[in-house]
Amino acid sequence: MSSEPTVVFFPEGAYGPTNNCVGIGQVLRARGVRVVFILEESFAGSLEARGFEERLMRLGPPPETEEAPGQFWKDFIAATAPEFRKPTIEQLETFIAPTMGALVDGARYVDDRLREIIDELQPDLVVEDNVCAFPALLTHAKRWARIVSCNPAELLDPSVPPVFSGYAAGDRAGWPEFWEAYDAHLGPLWDGFDAFCRERGAPGLAPRAFIHESDTLNLYLYPAEADYARERPLGTTWHRIDTCVREEEGEAELPDEIRHGDGALVYLSLGSLGSADVGLMQRLCDALAATPHRYIVSKGPQADEIELRDRQWGAEYLPQPLLMPLCDLVITHGGNNTTTECFHHGLPMVALPLFWDQYDNAQRIDELGFGRRLPTYAWEPAELTAAIDGVLADPSIRQRMQKISARVKADPGRVRAANLIERVVRA
Repeated sequence: MSSEPTVVFFPEGAYGPTNNCVGIGQVLRARGVRVVFILEESFAGSLEARGFEERLMRLGPPPETEEAPGQFWKDFIAATAPEFRKPTIEQLETFIAPTMGALVDGARYVDDRLREIIDELQPDLVVEDNVCAFPALLTHAKRWARIVSCNPAELLDPSVPPVFSGYAAGDRAGWPEFWEAYDAHLGPLWDGFDAFCRERGAPGLAPRAFIHESDTLNLYLYPAEADYARERPLGTTWHRIDTCVREEEGEAELPDEIRHGDGALVYLSLGSLGSADVGLMQRLCDALAATPHRYIVSKGPQADEIELRDRQWGAEYLPQPLLMPLCDLVITHGGNNTTTECFHHGLPMVALPLFWDQYDNAQRIDELGFGRRLPTYAWEPAELTAAIDGVLADPSIRQRMQKISARVKADPGRVRAANLIERVVRA
């Protein structure tokens, strides 16, 4: 039996949280820590290829046919995409509550399997990056830590806008109405999940929260320059790690006319889930073709259905950490992973939020002057072009972003997180 400490990562079944954990795991593995990932079965082999151990689980009954990595959520998003056109307060009923319901149902389904995995591995620490609780981590792991790779509005505070609202920090006019709707649509779900956590031997949940706070270590991903001012400071177990960009091997390969052509180089990504909206992706590609710029397009799971235009190049999956440093601006859905990577590389943004915390990130980008927020489905081509050209023409935005980039690169979040985790497991 090896004497090296064992750290188990349990990220949500999406590329963003998984890649953040990979970045931290790479540092720990280089220091002699045994790193194991708990993954959905559809991701089997994806991290073994990176040299990590895997333990597989399911969040629901197996499908009748073989599924691609993350296919459950791709299908779920595709089915509910019409809800993204609604105001955030209406999405609470039609998207947020059903999505959270699917998440907590998954937690119920997998709890026994998680107990088996933890009992088998006997890890020194389990690190989870999820948005709902998994009681087995609290009842069977020696110690557990939490990573929050969503917008920090998830860490509720009276001075922070309501989570999922996309509301401005400086205007509280709509906050009470939003919280009233939140309680109406998510309150019954919270009641049932709180009871489940208690039944499985875990503590009860804090009001409105669907996940516990670790008494050992809590990390959250957001640059200090974009974070919220809080009425109640976070406790001593909380640490902000700014950004968490994994190491990607190799060099960026892209056509010469894209790398060296005229105009700015713009990266377009609506995330692995947002890009499944083929109609929106195609409309963006068509509108951007009228600009003088070059575009790298992350096409996502429906890549074959998206037709790229002149001065546009892309693929289903791209090595984002290698390509972003070549770019001048990012058009993004406002997912936390892409948003923090933009800060890491000093890139201003044009944000088109679709769901969840993307609205909160897009609003933060806009209100702090790190880019522009546009209505995702209501923009006109001239409006999109003006936002891109306006951000590119403002040197102060790029200068501020580059200053943040220099600071976070000098103290990488993945290394700081690894230091904190290693301190726990070697104590």
